Amino acid sequence: MATTRRLTDGPDARAEAARVLAGGGIVALPTDTVYGIAVSIDTPGGIERLFAAKQRPPDKAIALLIADAAQAGELGELNQPATTLAAAFWPGGLTLILRRRPDRGLPALGTDGTALQTVGLRVPDHETPRALARAVGPLPTTSANRSGEPEARDAAEIQSLLGDAVDLILDGGPAHGGPASTVVDTTVDPVRILREGAISAVDIDSCLTSARLPGVGR
Repeated sequence: MATTRRLTDGPDARAEAARVLAGGGIVALPTDTVYGIAVSIDTPGGIERLFAAKQRPPDKAIALLIADAAQAGELGELNQPATTLAAAFWPGGLTLILRRRPDRGLPALGTDGTALQTVGLRVPDHETPRALARAVGPLPTTSANRSGEPEARDAAEIQSLLGDAVDLILDGGPAHGGPASTVVDTTVDPVRILREGAISAVDIDSCLTSARLPGVGR
């Protein structure tokens, strides 16, 4: 069995990871919380490969890691609440649910292989995923672990858990850990928090009301 390549994270390794992603491969990469496994959004069947690597059915929608708010606007409709929250909390632990732009073709990101009307986007507070998103485009990403098992804490655990299900591992040292991102649905008025995590509901509400926008819906 071939051994998955493991490179120390840095500019040269990221350039190689971008080549692997552009060629349709799966890359394990560090983020500001846990390690993730990612594919290029343009890879046919890429979402299915991610879930196959985790040995589980696609039981929930998958979010995209992106480089910046400008890239978000290429994929979804940034209304005023979304723009305000992105400016305040990106890069960081905030996932925004946006209405998908009808003129931008995206792969099916839903549970049953059908296209969703919304898309979840996050700009992580880590240069590696942002650099790769700048190089190859938005990255469908999920945590680097087998279904039902804890997330891998470092590159060695990824290699042990996932083996040759991934094509390249970027070794960025131990995962930072911490709470998952807060997920905010900006397609409804007022916005609604679907999952409270790294950013508190109080901070989300305060950000919106300070901008003279409706606060968080209950």
